[in-house]
Amino acid sequence: MTDLDSLAAEIAGADTVVALTGAGISAPSGVPTFRGEDGVWGHFDEGQFTYGRFQRDPAGFWRDRLELYEAMFGDGIEPNPGHEALADLSADGHLEAVLTQNTDGLHAEAAGRLPEGDRPELLELHGNAHRVRCEDCGRRKANDPIVARVRDGDVPPRCSCGGVFKPDVVLFGERLPGGALQRARALARESDVFLAIGSSLVVQPAAALPRQAAGTDATLAIVNLETTPYDTDASVLLRADVTDVLPRLRDAVADRA
Repeated sequence: MTDLDSLAAEIAGADTVVALTGAGISAPSGVPTFRGEDGVWGHFDEGQFTYGRFQRDPAGFWRDRLELYEAMFGDGIEPNPGHEALADLSADGHLEAVLTQNTDGLHAEAAGRLPEGDRPELLELHGNAHRVRCEDCGRRKANDPIVARVRDGDVPPRCSCGGVFKPDVVLFGERLPGGALQRARALARESDVFLAIGSSLVVQPAAALPRQAAGTDATLAIVNLETTPYDTDASVLLRADVTDVLPRLRDAVADRA
């Protein structure tokens, strides 16, 4: 059996399968990665996108945020076969949850074509860049109308309550939402198979989730083109393009169901 075949057999027989995804699953959709060759932080100063800077200088933050948002989310970005394969695994009853470090919303879009009961539990650990949240009242709104206001010079954009809107993402210097992180850790511990997909596994605390899963005897599979700090913990290592290997994995699981 190949590694993919053995992993498919593990998934087909598992009670709880959980996936953690990083930038590598969205790069084929045209979303640039933050680090590595031609990464976003090679073109922007990440120090300008801290929560402290947002608090001190919300107008300047939003001007820079507009440029960053437009660089990251151009036209034609949509779910790729990797996102769709995970959604299909959920629809077939083989994937409990997707924990994602990405803020692009592509997992939700891929799952949106499924009946609600077939969608995986989705935890966007670092938030969603297509929403904003008022710092005062907590109201959430779609990002695009707020970006249009910023583009027209309305900075910082304010809520009707007078509070400043902030991108609904975790900025440098902010903690992950406690409830989401607690739930992610519980899912990692409960998993029989844990898939770490397209992540360098260096950004904490999300990067520790695979080791938590392996620590409770889950089968840990890492699907990533580059090495990660957790490769020695993995039962299966697949150095492959996610848009190729995830559809093949989905099909192999279906053959065993």
